[in-house]
Amino acid sequence: MASIAAVRLSTATWAPVLKVLAMLWLVLAAFMVMPWLVLIAEGDADARAFSLSLAIVLAAIAFSLLMTWRTEIELKPRQMFVLTTLSWVSVSGFASLPLVLGAPQLSFTDAVFESVSAITTTGSTVLVGIERLSDGLKLWRGMMQWLGGIGIIVMAIAILPFLKVGGMRLFHTESSDWSDKVMPRTGGIAKATMGVYLGLTGVAVVSYWLAGMLPLDAVVLGMTSLSTGGFANSDASFGAYADRPLILWLGSLFMLSGALPFVLYIRSLRGAPSAMWCDQQVRGMLLLLGLAIALLTAYRVVGGTPAFEALTQAAFNVISVVTTTGYAADDYTLWGPLAIVAFFYLTFVGGCSGSTSGGMKIFRFQIALLMLRNQLRFLVHSNGVFAQRYNASLLNDEIVRGVVAFSFFFFLTVAGLALALAALGLDLVTALSGAATAVANVGPGLGEVIGPAGNFSSLPDAAKWLLCLGMLMGRLEILTVLVLLTPMFWKK
Repeated sequence: MASIAAVRLSTATWAPVLKVLAMLWLVLAAFMVMPWLVLIAEGDADARAFSLSLAIVLAAIAFSLLMTWRTEIELKPRQMFVLTTLSWVSVSGFASLPLVLGAPQLSFTDAVFESVSAITTTGSTVLVGIERLSDGLKLWRGMMQWLGGIGIIVMAIAILPFLKVGGMRLFHTESSDWSDKVMPRTGGIAKATMGVYLGLTGVAVVSYWLAGMLPLDAVVLGMTSLSTGGFANSDASFGAYADRPLILWLGSLFMLSGALPFVLYIRSLRGAPSAMWCDQQVRGMLLLLGLAIALLTAYRVVGGTPAFEALTQAAFNVISVVTTTGYAADDYTLWGPLAIVAFFYLTFVGGCSGSTSGGMKIFRFQIALLMLRNQLRFLVHSNGVFAQRYNASLLNDEIVRGVVAFSFFFFLTVAGLALALAALGLDLVTALSGAATAVANVGPGLGEVIGPAGNFSSLPDAAKWLLCLGMLMGRLEILTVLVLLTPMFWKK
């Protein structure tokens, strides 16, 4: 007992972090129960893999709680940075256990890659022959992305604005003001968000099933649509239903639903029905989607594709890439040079802040345009004073600095990662699009290897670890990870 007390004393600074991590691992363990029960009911051998995985996770939880059972959870900003990074890393690691121990018998590298891709809702995969997986593992892949999706929303609404990361402070005052007036208790926003997330997922599952999907496909695709994750139960991804336009349009609708700010759903349900449309982010994303879909539809119609087919495929694939879902209903790299360049550009965009999508987020592009407009005004009227407003709020220097810093480090991360991948022998298209799709959490890249018709299985292990790092950095808004690498962060 003396040794336990000594360890507890020496780790007092990080004990609150460990205690919160144990609670997150408990949630993960609870999620493992459902596929485990499905496998037991099927009499599938993968049930043993989940049994062992649960035992390992529960042992880690028990040890952590033993070390921290008297610890009060009062987190300081420094602890929050560490917690945010460790939570995604540790959950991804534990989530990979069924993939290592189960029927796919993936290597440790491939299992971690698959789970990081799932938890960060990136959607890149190393699995071949997904159709042959047990129902329990198919369900687990969908549940990992669904869990990652709700984690992303909570992080975007509650944690990143508090840490002042990447311009997310812009949404802190708005969220706090809204929660104080509409939701009297602090936990109200989390409960309401979970309610909306569950409700939309349920609607997606039922809609897919009624439209003709197989029940398990409806469940998994319902979860991965709202989480904008992109995992499917087939190597063909959403292409397995490409001959059913209704399902493609439903998929487009639910991917778009996951890319909208979840706080605005709750505002709309609580007496402000125009909240969604009045938001500058939402209008900007819809405008971008409309222009891109119109351009690619016209491009394909000119190329001889029937109009409705061109519109359906353009809408689905554009929304899939912009919302960073990563489903593929068609190999859009075969549409022509314009389509390839357009989809590469769209890879970086992302959805709205406070949604499940990744990427740079629409609001950063909008703020950049505001800054550009003001700079042009200054060139004409050098003594002028021009107020910069976004969503009726004044943009202060802190927010502008955050947006500029994030944007710089985002593209620097993509460039550095692409250079490292190229050093491992990957060709230009694979290296560059792989880095972009990892950091933006999109899923498929471009080219024959990792394009919509391929996957990441053939990449060397070193490349997969680099891409895992890129996916985690992209999901954690990059600065959250980079600050941990600075010597001043660890100085008392």
